[in-house]
Amino acid sequence: MAVRVKICGITRLQDALFAVNAGADALGFVFYEKSPRHVSAAQAAALGATLPPFVTSVGLFVDAPAEFVDSVLAQAPLDLLQFHGDESPEYCASFGKPYIKAVRVTRETDLLKCAADFATARGLLLDAYVPGVPGGTGESFDWNLIPPQLPKAVILSGGLSPANVAEAVRQVRPWAVDVSSGVEASKGIKDTGLIAQFITKAKDAS
Repeated sequence: MAVRVKICGITRLQDALFAVNAGADALGFVFYEKSPRHVSAAQAAALGATLPPFVTSVGLFVDAPAEFVDSVLAQAPLDLLQFHGDESPEYCASFGKPYIKAVRVTRETDLLKCAADFATARGLLLDAYVPGVPGGTGESFDWNLIPPQLPKAVILSGGLSPANVAEAVRQVRPWAVDVSSGVEASKGIKDTGLIAQFITKAKDAS
């Protein structure tokens, strides 16, 4: 199965275009003001308008008021929503858009229960748990904690980079891999060489 690749935390047009031309299947836009990769709805709308067919635009939210999500959707052409906080299944499903739910994995996390609770999600994005930080930490987690019979598409995130993505794909066999800090020159600014390496190594490994 060919793994899909999402490049998250896109803030610049040149990074979006390079990622797409390098083979990215999805781009992520962060609507969380505490993140250094935060973009406005207007920025995301302008970036999303440049995407060719069959590249998915993903909006990342963290415990946002429903009114804020609605206001972003009114401006930006998002294809998929990604919820990275403590949102309920009912909240996630309330916007009339397909969504994925991020889960910060620890040894105590019951991923089978998460999959059952978020039955309406298109998949679970599995990330590292760092206290007080909802994501984008560059930290990885123990991939052996992922049950092989998980009945949801797995989007593997957390500490991925060109150095370990091939191993991650071979071990976990996820539906997709998600990277942000692992392909950056600085926070919010992507490194084209790292993007190209990451996508090539991920897809070659699958």
